[in-house]
Amino acid sequence: MAPTSPSANRDASRRHLSIPRLIIAVVVVGALGVGGFMTVSSWGAARAAASVDPWFAGYADVTATPSLAFESPANTAGRDVVLSFIVAGTDTPCTPSWGTFYSLQEAAEALDLDRRVARVKQLGGEVVVSFGGAINDELSTSCTEPKKLVSAYTDVLDYYDVSTIDLDVEAANLTDAAAGERRAAAIATLQANRRDDEKPLAVWLTLPVAPSGLTEDGTTAVAQMLEAGVDLAGVNVMTMDYGDRDDSETMAETSISALTATHQQLLTLYQRADMPLTDATVWTKMGATPMIGQNDVRAEVFTLEDAADLQAFATQKKLARLSMWSLNRDRTCSANYADLTRVSDSCSGIEQNGASFATILGDGLTGRPQAGGLKTTTPEPIAEVAVDDPATSPYPIWATEGTYVKDTKIVWHGNVYQAKYWTQGDLPDDPVLQSTETPWTLIGPVLPGDAPYVQPSLPVGTYPAWDGATVYRDGDRVLLGTVPFEAKYYSQGDSPEAAALSPDSSPWRALTAAEIAAVESSTVDGGAEGGTAVATE
Repeated sequence: MAPTSPSANRDASRRHLSIPRLIIAVVVVGALGVGGFMTVSSWGAARAAASVDPWFAGYADVTATPSLAFESPANTAGRDVVLSFIVAGTDTPCTPSWGTFYSLQEAAEALDLDRRVARVKQLGGEVVVSFGGAINDELSTSCTEPKKLVSAYTDVLDYYDVSTIDLDVEAANLTDAAAGERRAAAIATLQANRRDDEKPLAVWLTLPVAPSGLTEDGTTAVAQMLEAGVDLAGVNVMTMDYGDRDDSETMAETSISALTATHQQLLTLYQRADMPLTDATVWTKMGATPMIGQNDVRAEVFTLEDAADLQAFATQKKLARLSMWSLNRDRTCSANYADLTRVSDSCSGIEQNGASFATILGDGLTGRPQAGGLKTTTPEPIAEVAVDDPATSPYPIWATEGTYVKDTKIVWHGNVYQAKYWTQGDLPDDPVLQSTETPWTLIGPVLPGDAPYVQPSLPVGTYPAWDGATVYRDGDRVLLGTVPFEAKYYSQGDSPEAAALSPDSSPWRALTAAEIAAVESSTVDGGAEGGTAVATE
């Protein structure tokens, strides 16, 4: 995806046996190959998630012009707000500033920011402070002295008396691995200090996302935080500015794909950090932030319908948070704004007809940001692995020594997977971080009503029975038991049963369901299919 983010707008001004017995043997060998009964990885668990009270808070661009009166929300959807962005000072990198334009004190004077923050709280709202953005240096990027870095973060938290922070890490801030390590160490220290003072701190890590999930830099950022001991309230992904996406999908559909992929990555990251979490719990440690209306990528427009669809998905999965970029833009552009495909800081670029993105996205989300800091993430019990049974599996069960060609479907640990390309020995549920690291695509679980896999067959006599002494050539068809096979090339003595495990190296291939149906049809119409002969020597 393009490395733009909420901040980009502002900074522009910013994967000998009978055939049935063979299948059973494959199941047994496959299970033994990975240890038989073992604990399943966290993403396969289905324990109910801990109670979660999702919240909504839109981003408000503090230094944008015209200024947004976030302190006077039009409705309860604007009650809580994420103020953006605190960054490193231009000349004094360990000094926090608003967008490099104002120190904390200068913002109090020039923007009346202190008074406006106080008003939000007076009205029962909560303030989240966001650090970073796409254009300027996040504090950890340019402040290289650990003590001063912790002090800089602490100054902001103390100054605005906030208990929830948002780390918007992208662009150069995200690709700088050393900065990531400094950031993780500083936040871990900050969180520990505040815990000692009985002032829990909720930490959100906001990252760019592609339809395929977090980038490698993104997963590294999460891993750095977990390794340092940061107890993340969650990972918030910027469901926007994809660039490379399926244009036949709506923006909500692409966002749901991105969230689903990120969920899988987080399951793996927490497992690698010796903090296994259930599938349901990981959803409650995620958030989504769309860019409402016209995105920086001209072909991408997030509509009011997209907002409703994303909100419904978030509610179903119990995502802890929804946000949006930005509250400043939650209105129809005026008639004087000529080019609606050019992103505006102060309007959405689409006709909203009086509707509010904040109201749609925030519908039913009654939780509050600071509650995330009151919860401690702990390892969760891991369920035993699902034992696959050929009597209930809709596809053959994966085996270690099996070879699988593109589009082959198999069952493994209670789930159905499909091969993206030729593969052998690659675990279907290998905990990878990027989809490109595995030849398998998870399709979904084996369902209670699934019919068991049945090897396609034809009546005895439809074709000659396979004989090891016979020479077969390309196109010859035989039966092994009742299972039909066709020779791919010259063969003698090679049993077709090997094709079940090694279709590429076997001179035989099993007939497809469509081919078998055609044979059955021709048999009904007037005798067995002709034209198939075998040669003997």
